[in-house]
Order: sequence, then structure tokens, then C-alpha cells
Amino acid sequence: MADDSDLVAQVLRNGGARLASYGLVLTGSPHDAEELVQAAIVKTFVKRRRLRDAAAAEAYVRATMRTLYIDGLRRERTWGRLIPSMVRTAHLPDSSAELAGHDRVARALAELPRQVRTAVALRYYDDLTVADIAHRMNLSEGTVKKYLQDGRTRLAPLLGLSTEEAEHATVTEGRAR
Repeated sequence: MADDSDLVAQVLRNGGARLASYGLVLTGSPHDAEELVQAAIVKTFVKRRRLRDAAAAEAYVRATMRTLYIDGLRRERTWGRLIPSMVRTAHLPDSSAELAGHDRVARALAELPRQVRTAVALRYYDDLTVADIAHRMNLSEGTVKKYLQDGRTRLAPLLGLSTEEAEHATVTEGRAR
């Protein structure tokens, strides 16, 4: 068990900021992102898994975060459909003021509807295909394409991009000095 404790500490020390950022992209809320990271850490390490190193463990935690978040969306959608009289219609206060100090990408993502933000996160942060996103979100590929287009259309002006630009930016290596 000491090995698991050391591995958890190493994952949080080396990848905690990346996991928190990923959680923020998925949820749009720093508080919800923190809860998601914690839930994924617990779910990952409650069972003894054969994780080779901290990088493999971080990747597993990240995949667990994605699964937990999407399962939560499905659960909300199901309960909202089955028991509409019991579902609260009041929304949590807008957290955009809380995010004002964060970078413009986080603020722009927070403005997207939850389903659109999830599709954008899975496509551009996890680099999943449209088919993979459709499968994970339990949607048709056409709906996913619509969400991605809506997200791109809404994000482009906020981020100073053209909607006509290529989907991926060219990555170049820096010169050794």
C-alpha cells in the first residue's frame, strides 16, 4: 500500500496542475474540477492496479475523469427526463466572474453550453475522433459535428481566430541553443 501512496503523491505533484486544468475544461468550474480530480484519484487507486509509473497513472486518472464526467452528464439527462417534477430548475450562480482571472481560453470555454464544451474538450484536448466522441457521449455523429461547429463558431471570435482556419495548428520544434 505504501507504493500506492507514493504513486498518488507523485501523480499529484507532477501532474496535479494538468489534471486540474483538464477538469476545468470539462466542467467549467474550478470547484467542480477539483471534485472531479479527487473522485478520479480515489476511483483509480481504491483498487490495486498495475500502473507502471506516474505517467501511466496520470493517464489513467485523466481517462477516469472523462468517464466520470460523461457518466454524470448521462445521469443528469436520465433523471431530468424520468422525474421532471423532482429536478430543480434553478441553476447555480454564474461562475464566469470567478473565472475572470483565468486565461481567455478557460473563459471562452465557460461560455459554451455543457454538451458543446464536453464535445470540444474531447476533440481538442483528448484528440478523439468524432466517432469516439459520439460513442462516449451516447450521441449521433451528426450531433457531435454540430456541437463541434457550434463550439468553433462561438470560440473563434473570442480567441481571435477565423472559423475558416484549419482545425489543427502546425507544431514546430524550437531550435536548440
